[in-house]
Amino acid sequence: MQHQHIDPDASLARLGIVLPAPAAPVAAYIPARLSGSLLYISGQIPMREGKLMATGAVPTAVSIEVARECARQCTLNGLAAAKAVLGSLGRIRQVVRVGCFVACESGFGDQPKIANGASELLMEIFGEAGRHARAAVGTNALPLNVPVEIEFLFEVEPS
Repeated sequence: MQHQHIDPDASLARLGIVLPAPAAPVAAYIPARLSGSLLYISGQIPMREGKLMATGAVPTAVSIEVARECARQCTLNGLAAAKAVLGSLGRIRQVVRVGCFVACESGFGDQPKIANGASELLMEIFGEAGRHARAAVGTNALPLNVPVEIEFLFEVEPS
C-alpha cells in the first residue's frame, strides 16, 4: 500500500525533536540489518544522553507514564540506528512492525498503553506510513533491568 510521503526530518523538526547519536551495541549483535527493502532494527532500550531513563518493573518501580516516555525514547534511538544505516530517514517507505517488550509485574495487562508511546510517535513522524503491525509483550525482565525494549521493522527505498 502506498502512502503520501511525509518528510520525517521535517516532522522531527516540527515536533522539536533532535535524534540522538546511534547507540553502540551492548552485546554480540549489530544495531541494524538491511536485507533487500527491509531494515531490521535490534531491540532499543531507553537510553538518553548516555544514561538509562528508568530501571525496574512496571507498574511497581516504573509508572505507566514513565514507561510510555521510555517507549518514545526507544523509538528515537531506533530511528537514529535507521538513519545511521540509510543516511536519511526519508528512505523509509513505511513502518512495517514494532515489537514492544515491557518488564512488568505478574498480572499487569497494560502493555499496549506503553507501546502506544512508540506507535503514536511513529505516526506523528511518518503519518499514515507510520501505522504498523505490533506486538506488546509483558516479560519478567529485560537487559540492564530496563522497563521497555523495542525492535522495529521498516520498509525502505533502495539506495
